[in-house]
Amino acid sequence: MRERKMLFSPFFFFFFFFFFLIHFSPTVADDGAIMNQLATTLYSIPKDWKGNAYCSWSGIACDKSKRVTSISLASEGLGGTLPPDLNQLSELQTLSLQNNKISGALPSLANLTNLQEVYVDNNNFTSIPRTFFTGLTSLQNMSISQNEKLEPWSIPTDLADSSSLVVFYASKANAIGSGIQNLWLNNQVVGLSGTIDVLGTMTQLSQVWLHQNAFTGSIPDLSKCTSLVDLQLRGNQLTGVIPSSLVSLSQLMNVSLDNNKFQGPLPAFGNGVKITLGTTNNFCNSKPGPCSPQVTALLAVAGKLGYPENLATSWGGNDPCQGWTFITCDAQKKNVTIVNFAKQKFTGSISPSFANLTSLRNLLLNDNDLSGSIPSDLINLNQLVILDVSNNNLSGPVPVFPKGVTLKMAGNKYLGSNITSGLGGEAPEESPQSSPIADSPTGSGKSSSPGAKKSSSMSSGLVAGIVVAAVLVMVVAVFVIYKCYAKKRKEKIGLVPLPQNEKEIGKNGSVGTANGYGGFGGELQSQSSDNSDVQVFDGAHVTISIQVLREVTNNFSEDNILGRGGFGVVYKGVLHDGTQIAVKRMESTAMGTKGLSEFQAEIAVLTKVRHRHLVALLGFCINGSERLLVYEYMPQGDLGQRLFNLNKNGYPPLTWKQRVTIALDVARGVEYLHGLAQQSFIHRDLKPSNVLLGDDMRAKVADFGLVKNAPDGKYSVETRLAGTFGYLAPEYAATGRVTTKVDVYAYGVVLMELITGRKALDENMPEEHLVTWFRRVLINKDNIGKAVDPVLNPDDETLGIILKVAELAGHCTAREPSQRPDMGHAVNILAPLVEQWTPSSQNEEDDYGIDLHLSLPQVLERWQSEGTTSIVGDSFYNSSSITSRGDTQSSIPTKPSGFNDTFNSTDCR
Repeated sequence: MRERKMLFSPFFFFFFFFFFLIHFSPTVADDGAIMNQLATTLYSIPKDWKGNAYCSWSGIACDKSKRVTSISLASEGLGGTLPPDLNQLSELQTLSLQNNKISGALPSLANLTNLQEVYVDNNNFTSIPRTFFTGLTSLQNMSISQNEKLEPWSIPTDLADSSSLVVFYASKANAIGSGIQNLWLNNQVVGLSGTIDVLGTMTQLSQVWLHQNAFTGSIPDLSKCTSLVDLQLRGNQLTGVIPSSLVSLSQLMNVSLDNNKFQGPLPAFGNGVKITLGTTNNFCNSKPGPCSPQVTALLAVAGKLGYPENLATSWGGNDPCQGWTFITCDAQKKNVTIVNFAKQKFTGSISPSFANLTSLRNLLLNDNDLSGSIPSDLINLNQLVILDVSNNNLSGPVPVFPKGVTLKMAGNKYLGSNITSGLGGEAPEESPQSSPIADSPTGSGKSSSPGAKKSSSMSSGLVAGIVVAAVLVMVVAVFVIYKCYAKKRKEKIGLVPLPQNEKEIGKNGSVGTANGYGGFGGELQSQSSDNSDVQVFDGAHVTISIQVLREVTNNFSEDNILGRGGFGVVYKGVLHDGTQIAVKRMESTAMGTKGLSEFQAEIAVLTKVRHRHLVALLGFCINGSERLLVYEYMPQGDLGQRLFNLNKNGYPPLTWKQRVTIALDVARGVEYLHGLAQQSFIHRDLKPSNVLLGDDMRAKVADFGLVKNAPDGKYSVETRLAGTFGYLAPEYAATGRVTTKVDVYAYGVVLMELITGRKALDENMPEEHLVTWFRRVLINKDNIGKAVDPVLNPDDETLGIILKVAELAGHCTAREPSQRPDMGHAVNILAPLVEQWTPSSQNEEDDYGIDLHLSLPQVLERWQSEGTTSIVGDSFYNSSSITSRGDTQSSIPTKPSGFNDTFNSTDCR
């Protein structure tokens, strides 16, 4: 009876209800149901999307509770529609469906509070619900661009709830602006990115301030913005041709376009318009007027590609035969004969304007991400010999080229097909030319023949044999995966040893051809879910599982954030043994080509360099669309925090001794990069926020995402403009060409900041640029005391040392690169100011009892017999205590002991 009362007690009912709620809740089943709906409404889905094990489907990642956290299906040739209940995947963090042919209505994403990234650009969606942005409180990156079939929609006020939003792309998506008249988004701390196409729909605009951000792309058609008076776009990364619609605005009075990379004809604004153009734009002529026909054609080509930054940087002037990248001309340097855009990661479409380059012989567009069709205008290129469009996302019919044209088209799944918009789960309708031609010497596009149908049909026996073989392979694969998973469950998740075989690197990373970022040609293709890792590049740097990084950062808690940057957030992590690390977390789809290049560059450079004054890379992780870098932790933050806004940061001011020591540390680190490492590099982004400090206040240079291979000798290398305004050498900002002297210039600016406590660019000061002001101070050296940071209050002796450093800063920031010293000279100037050494007297040396007439073995024997102990005897001759004390070498960073590296090469990932 007592047991029966206990069985039916209220407490037991509550316990039973709670147990039922946990174990029989339909939550997990709901994820499975939604995923099955997704597999039904889409067509051309991955082949392994079968059964109920949706967490193992290609492109799907789940957590330990089998909740879907990531759907990553970019550029998979998908068609069909999305299920309306997609927002029931309540743990979803990443939705990546860009570059497909999905149509119909976008589903509501309302209340997906964990959702951080949404990429649905380059599809055929037709409508967007009002609740699409509702409750997306964790949203960081959103791209809905290139959906031209969308019905007009307004950017909703719900987007204001997405307080973490950094990137928002909505170009060519029929977004309608509101009644905003004044739009002020200048000088954002993070630097807003994306295009500014939405301005063209905001018809009530009067004043637009978008200067000092990171906006890209071109200026949209502003013909509807008839009330626009003031447009400030300086200090961005805008490219393309200045539209005539801007020039013709009747109310316009003030325009700033400087510090961008605009191209095409010099705009001819009216007499009443105040215009600043600066020196960084690459207009074809110095006076208003049309560009040459070939330049006009090539700019139209660039327009179809979205005016890529690397073309905007190098395509200047009115003659494409004068050093334009990717362009080759005939012997007379008059006509373009080759355009080689291969492997540039270009997006967009193929421009019919190629047909205006009448002397074109070779057109190489392979291995990009181009979409659309091959323009029929290209058949009019009478001298065309090779057209290579392989490995893109092209579709549509293939033009019939003349005989003698080699047409390469492999790797375009739908080229030669007429793809329907796709409703429901219908398969694409194929044309008679549905079989793409790989390498057709005639380019006719006719690959079928009268016997083709017969040859393509197979006997039922052969089909049955293939099916049986496939089933056996799947059984074996499932068995191997299960065994590996069982083994992995028994081991603690941790570090993975790196492959020593370069071929193995090629499978998982990307060795590729050199592109200025340490030899990495493309994105690291292999990805891992929560339960897998990726092989990497060098035995001193390892991959770290995402589970470990989540554990040590408290699941990337807000409380662990050390800082935010343009491509991600840095978190502090603490291992089980107390070792502290810094984890930089980024998203590959949000970063785009530029961000991925910086991720690869960090790995590529830091696997080649090791120095006591360079921040050590401990490892990295690729998890789905996430890219994570793990560094040694620098507990005292960065130099910028210590120099500026002391009241806000709560740090005590740096003493002069600390400042000059930091200056020497930075000089040694950069000197090593320039000429003492196994390969020479240019940092390109030297500034206080990239100088990190340890507990001993010794400095290390960080952030190698913009590092460039240094050319030999005094030669310069051409590259896209990158870095931070205020630290850019004038010749780099003007021409885009770099040598190691651009780092010397930036270092000189940092020295000025150390001396004065002023920022390189300070809008609150009468003279905004520090270098300009400081040079005037140096003209009369008696004024140097007035320029010194007031918190230093130096005595006369210290002031004399400061003057030496100030003179060095002046030389480092000389206008001409040839007038700047190298970093070795800076080390030689600063080292005596920090490490003062004086010889001991002869009597003191005699105290050691060294007889210079004895040989070294005799001295050792004598010391041993006398039982002498000394630093030399105890450490220098003890192999277990030898340490590296040189500036060009430091001990290899050890693996954090909190990580386990028991995995071996047989592990399944």
